[in-house]
Amino acid sequence: MIFKTMKPLFLVGFLLIAPTSFADTTLVAVASNFTKPMTEIAAEFEKSTGHTAQLSFGSSGKFVSQFENGAPFEVFLSADDKSPAKLQQSGFAVQGSNFTYALGKLVLWSNTANYVDEKGEILAKGGFQHIALADRKLAPYGAAAIEVLKSKNLLDKLQPLFVQGENISQTYQFISTGNAELGFVAMSQVSENGKITSGSGWIVPQALYAPIKQDAVLLTLGAKNPAATALLDYLKSTPAKAIIQKYGYDLPK
Repeated sequence: MIFKTMKPLFLVGFLLIAPTSFADTTLVAVASNFTKPMTEIAAEFEKSTGHTAQLSFGSSGKFVSQFENGAPFEVFLSADDKSPAKLQQSGFAVQGSNFTYALGKLVLWSNTANYVDEKGEILAKGGFQHIALADRKLAPYGAAAIEVLKSKNLLDKLQPLFVQGENISQTYQFISTGNAELGFVAMSQVSENGKITSGSGWIVPQALYAPIKQDAVLLTLGAKNPAATALLDYLKSTPAKAIIQKYGYDLPK
């Protein structure tokens, strides 16, 4: 009688724990401009699938070097489309697994209200001692900032005032702490639902720089991890896309 009584309870218990027993963790390298949306996406991903995404944030260029030197990441969310393509060519990423998950936007931003005008005319007017931007060799947003300054014939004039961040997060820190009066950051860092939430800024017209196509790719080490492939699938889902748009990114057509 005791055995018959316990058996249904055992089955119920097994059914309750079975989904989580097959959950996995994947190690994800994320371009620092995507910190806010990816943190939110990872939380929703875990709720939806039971899998966990362990996130590390940094510059796309430095991540590529880390992969090539044996860093144990399984998924890469780059700030460009060139890095994932390079990793596939060199065998560090699974062929054909890359796709564009977001289109980035550049903002000239200051932590001070009413400092940056809505047309970015402050760049030509001057009156500031430092302007921050990310390293163009490591961060696509830095390369985009250089394009903007070239298009306005201001690069030579403003280059002596550069404060250069290793990535877009460090660039944001330079501006937010006052080490630079203004600088170029990702829209996702300073906005929500299409509006700048603090300080002042100019949303740079996208005609002034090449499209910032941010690609995701499955790294070779993650090819057999269900959590890694599930995360890439989740990035294409409606809930993930809504979060991406919430932080000012466009979606690929």
